[in-house]
Amino acid sequence: MHGETDLPRTPTTQTEPGDFDDFWQATVAEARTFDLGVTVEPVPTRLTALDVFDVSFRGCGGDAVRAWLRLPKHRTGPLPGLVQFFGYGNGRGHALRDLRWAAAGYAHLAVDARGQGHGDTPDNTVDGPSAGGFLTRGIASPETYYYRRVYTDAVRAVEALRSLEAVDPARVGAVGASQGGGIALAVAGLVPDLAALIVQAPFLCELDRAAGLSREHPYALLAEHFATRRLEAPAALATLRYFDGVNHAKRARAPALLSTGLADGIAPPATVLPAFTAYAGPKRIALWPYNGHEAGGDLDEENALEFAAQVLQPRPESTDAPQGSALRAAPHPK
Repeated sequence: MHGETDLPRTPTTQTEPGDFDDFWQATVAEARTFDLGVTVEPVPTRLTALDVFDVSFRGCGGDAVRAWLRLPKHRTGPLPGLVQFFGYGNGRGHALRDLRWAAAGYAHLAVDARGQGHGDTPDNTVDGPSAGGFLTRGIASPETYYYRRVYTDAVRAVEALRSLEAVDPARVGAVGASQGGGIALAVAGLVPDLAALIVQAPFLCELDRAAGLSREHPYALLAEHFATRRLEAPAALATLRYFDGVNHAKRARAPALLSTGLADGIAPPATVLPAFTAYAGPKRIALWPYNGHEAGGDLDEENALEFAAQVLQPRPESTDAPQGSALRAAPHPK
């Protein structure tokens, strides 16, 4: 594997609320009262080796969430799958964005972050004043916080991909960088049987100190919010404890590949390394001493493909599934 692999043990200063698990169990259970409602529509492209589909499923509050599904065109039997989440300000993007996972033989679900740019999923909830960005939207309470909706959408995205006949539900993992890495890390804590996790430079970690460790956006939004709403900072910091990647990492069990740049000013290593230290599952680490938020760049991508092949590709014996039936959604509990 490329990159230095010795992780300095970095303890967290973050604490977790006593009702952390109850809060998330109730949140996910509430989302499951809505039918998953997966729809899959073919998207015409000029690609000769891949099929692309426009997917919708029901996320937090029963809201429709959009995603792209890419599959190898010539597929037999259930495929391993990866659910991908994207950086701050980004949604699923264009239908032909990021084709490498499908080209490598995976069912690849690229998921919107509701309300964010380059996506098609609105966030219609108004949750009080913020510093003008998603990071502080609804931050006064864990029930109203923006990332409650996003994390719940992400859990339902895993369930949506697992519901497809083209996919082996036992071999589904999560992947993301920056904000997407923070979301994927939360998914690993919230989905006990997730098969793999690939995270680069995760945002949303060590949130009790992030505003003081980085003056770059998006973390600068926390400092701006606290500066203008001085008396509300304690309540906001209490909210963030439910969403901190450190607290989710403690509960994660999936084999993980973790990477970060040690010169990162956007997601500083002082926020990322405590989450890596806390991660409870088997893990491999790539550290890039001279790199910023890009971390290992293309070498991280190479590491990720190799790791996924080792963790997700080996298959138990199975019968081949006809291609024509590969996209029907299997029955799924609410």
